[in-house]
This record gives sequence, structure tokens and C-alpha cells, in this order.
Amino acid sequence: MTTKAATPERRSARERLLAAAEELFYGEGINTVGIDRIIERAGVAKASLYDCFGSKEELIRSYLSARHDARQKRITEGLKRFATPRDKLLGIFDIQSEAFLSHSFRGCPFVRASAEVKPDSAGKVVCDESRSWMRALFVDLAKEAGARDPAMLGDKLLLLYDGAAVSAQMDESKESLMNAREVAELLLDKHLH
Repeated sequence: MTTKAATPERRSARERLLAAAEELFYGEGINTVGIDRIIERAGVAKASLYDCFGSKEELIRSYLSARHDARQKRITEGLKRFATPRDKLLGIFDIQSEAFLSHSFRGCPFVRASAEVKPDSAGKVVCDESRSWMRALFVDLAKEAGARDPAMLGDKLLLLYDGAAVSAQMDESKESLMNAREVAELLLDKHLH
């Protein structure tokens, strides 16, 4: 008796479109990539894109939402490795460096998208939500760590986080990641009780 090898489940048209958008939007830019390239990469009919998303703008919003959810999960899960709020604040930079060191890293997808989407678009809303989440994470951890001014420390750490992302993309250097963590430690020493 022979058994058939298990065939992998075929992904839905929505999943394939999102995967194609992820690859092409992140790799080449939102405005550079047209719908025809996305549906070709996804291997679906044009009608599938409109059935699943209704428009390119909704596909962009969905792509950015998926990126935001993935980053939230990656950071939230990664922070479980650290015991104290101070360690968690520094841990964000460790988690960030893990992402930056991947071969596919091309910069922060939200910074890249913010430069391309219209100010009143659904994609801009997701970029703003993602940034607000990062700021709130830094501020909340700074508060838990006993910072004299958690909002100010959170803003400084967010600026450092953003700068490390740009530097890692532009310089393709691991040193920027180590430097960002080192500066974060100095900020924590200065601002924590």
C-alpha cells in the first residue's frame, strides 16, 4: 500500500496577495509597485484583488497592518526574555538588532511607507498607530523603571530607535546597532532613579 505525500495547503488569494504586497511594497516601494505586478506575483486574477481588498489603498493598509501586528508580536514576545523594566527598555534595542541583521532588512517599513502614502490615507493611519504604539511602549516601560519624566525618556529612546533603523539601513553596519544600545544605556543611567 502506498501513501501519497502530503501536499502543502494552498494559500488563499488574500494570503497570496498580502505576501506579494509584503515582498514588493517593502522591497521596492508602495508607489513604484503597481497592481499588475502584485497580482502577477500572487498568481491570482485581478478580480481577486478587488474581491479581497477593493482597492490598492486597502491592500496597502492591510499590508501595513500585518507589518504592525508582526512587529508588535515580535517585540512583545521578545520582551519576555527580560526581567526588569530597565532590561526591557534595552531589550527593545536587542530585539531591533535581530530584525536589522536579517538579510531582507531594508529599513523601517513604516518610515518608508510614511514617505509615500498620502497624509489622509488609511496607510498613514496605520503608520501613525504603529508609531504611537512604539512611543507608548517606551513611555510605559520608562514609567515602570522609575523615570523622573517617562514621556521625555520615551521620546528620546524612540528617537534613538528610529535613528538606529535609518543608520542600519543606510550604512549596512552592525556598529550602529551596538552604538544605539550603548547610548540607550547612558540615557537610562541619566533618567532613572
